Amino acid sequence: MIGKLQAFALDCPDPAALAAFYAELVGGRVVDDGSEWVELEGTVLAFQRVADYRPPSWPGQEQPQQAHLDIHVGDLDTGQAQVLALGATLLEDFGGSKGWRVFADPAGHPFCLCRA
Repeated sequence: MIGKLQAFALDCPDPAALAAFYAELVGGRVVDDGSEWVELEGTVLAFQRVADYRPPSWPGQEQPQQAHLDIHVGDLDTGQAQVLALGATLLEDFGGSKGWRVFADPAGHPFCLCRA
């Protein structure tokens, strides 16, 4: 092993708000020192303010997704209701046949809820 993953950083317009969204989704404590960088303690997720941020598109490549997170849940319907209440947007529903659904977080990053 050469090194240990320190953080997976997501560019966004409002790091504190996006960190709060992910804290509700996967747990962790938001650590915000008022800078352009906010971390979600207890995870490897971090959030970085970017001027003129443009969210990725799904499924097009006009603004490629570049990366996404897969979140395992016990029940897709329950998980969907919870992330939508937090401000996520449903991008694609495979009708449960594939075992996952694609959402965008409040800053537009795609993530999937996957059946555990």
